[in-house]
Amino acid sequence: MTRRLRKVALTAHVTFSVGWLGADAAFLALAVIGMTNQSVQIVRAAYLAMKLIGLFVIVPFSFAALLTGLILALGSKWGLFRHYWILVKFLLTIGATVVLLVHTNPMREAASIVSGVAETLSVVGTQLRAGSTSGLSGNLQLQLLVASGGGLLVLLVNTTLGLYKPRGLTPYGRRKQPERRSAAPEVVPGSSTNISDNTATERGISLRVKIAIAVIGLIVAVLVFLHLSGGGFGNHGP
Repeated sequence: MTRRLRKVALTAHVTFSVGWLGADAAFLALAVIGMTNQSVQIVRAAYLAMKLIGLFVIVPFSFAALLTGLILALGSKWGLFRHYWILVKFLLTIGATVVLLVHTNPMREAASIVSGVAETLSVVGTQLRAGSTSGLSGNLQLQLLVASGGGLLVLLVNTTLGLYKPRGLTPYGRRKQPERRSAAPEVVPGSSTNISDNTATERGISLRVKIAIAVIGLIVAVLVFLHLSGGGFGNHGP
């Protein structure tokens, strides 16, 4: 991967990661409001906003952050399985994404319930005064609150790992380190051979990255389509 392409990928990765973290923080704030507020209008608005933020911001940003992170790892010297901090970030991101996908249907369910209750109460002229009259179970509210809080914690851990990059090679990384050193071309100023070798290496990496992007991109597109259309994990409705 060329230096310019690497910078573009890094910029995109940081942008999507920070956007995911900020959207999750907003989701957590709305979850707290939904559990504690007594106004039908505010509760309804909170859960409707949570649904929109979750489906149209957090889900796409999580996939984009995962995809750009894979591009950076596969297209740079760091690799995906050589360093513990990258491997931990990768596993945490996958885990957070899976948990997020599992909770897309509770988002829809909560928004649908409070919307229906609010419309019913407005017809009969009743005010929503307590959480028990919102139509939402305490378990559902707590589930969304815990999921968003856990997701925010994972993202903060990932941010810390990305900034500090703690040392430590995995067994795979230790096995590959001698190979990388022996395969590295000798740097001789003014040598055209070095330039051609580096170019060939970049081309080889780019080919692997393109294949990985194509496969992962297809999976991401299918998952995003399923969840935006309501056919994702945990959807047991009609």
